Amino acid sequence: MLGLDISSSSVKLVELGRDQAGNLVLERCAIEPLERGWISDGNVEKFDEVAEAMRRVVKKSGTRTRQVAMALPPSAVITKKIILPGGLTEQELEIQVESEANQYIPFSLDEVSLDFCVVGPSPTSAGDVEVLIAASRKEKVQDRQGLAEAAGLKPVIIDVESYASRLAAGRLIEGLPNNGVDTMVALFEVGAFTTSMQVIRNDEVLYDRDQAFGGAQLTQLIVRQYGFSPEEAESKKRNGDLPEDYESGVLRPFVESMAQEIGRALQFFFTSTPHNKVDYVLLAGGSAALPGLTEAVTQQTSFACSLADPFAGMQIGPSVREKKMRREAPSYLTSCGLAMRRFLQ
Repeated sequence: MLGLDISSSSVKLVELGRDQAGNLVLERCAIEPLERGWISDGNVEKFDEVAEAMRRVVKKSGTRTRQVAMALPPSAVITKKIILPGGLTEQELEIQVESEANQYIPFSLDEVSLDFCVVGPSPTSAGDVEVLIAASRKEKVQDRQGLAEAAGLKPVIIDVESYASRLAAGRLIEGLPNNGVDTMVALFEVGAFTTSMQVIRNDEVLYDRDQAFGGAQLTQLIVRQYGFSPEEAESKKRNGDLPEDYESGVLRPFVESMAQEIGRALQFFFTSTPHNKVDYVLLAGGSAALPGLTEAVTQQTSFACSLADPFAGMQIGPSVREKKMRREAPSYLTSCGLAMRRFLQ
């Protein structure tokens, strides 16, 4: 199964396998840019163009796999944990979930796609179980399904982007001292227009919020400074083909202001919760790998900061261009989490 992540600026594809010892292998990965406005706030505005980009990314990757896991942005999904009696059959659970869901979902149940999973025993009441329900408007799910089908793919899983990125980050957290147990990690995914933050401890999200800053602001600064068109600026930014004063005049001030935004987001977390520190900051997303950003964040916040490389510790398959993949690895966090769903069925 492929993991396919559609963001506002690109489509990213990951395919994972396992070797004989059961270790994860990165079989394929590819990225295809999308033009601004094709996807807006998670909504598909230009269906044919996005489907075509998906066909290109599949072709570029060289995969033959057609089953795909995709995701919706958290803003399109309502999630709620509820407590139900233990020992119910799957069918009884379904009936209970539907009647409970009515209270939390502001649409008629005919208009939503609904799913649930049993998380485990209830932490508060003995004999009961904690159940996670997730619901989204049917049209949002159908948009994603339609895109997959138009690109010649078969959608088998629709996940939530933040859950997928957490799954991939979980592997990295396990690699921390003491296997990451009781470690508080602030995960920032720096997108083109939005940066999302999740604070995670022992697989549980203590806090999450989105902020309106991202890598597209750097492109705008390049346009303003040098008079390139937005497309030119974006491609020159990716290829590192910019004038000599770019680093001191544009990049460094931008990196500083991004580190300040991350520091500010952490302050919001501290003022609205009982916590006053995190153990690690992980940066993912297309702009996470900007030169000097992890150092600037450590300086700004005094917390250890590193790039989230979802492929760390994996075998690399022969069809992956390793140098290119290493450069873009932090962009693939969500698509890698989606590809990992293959082994969680």
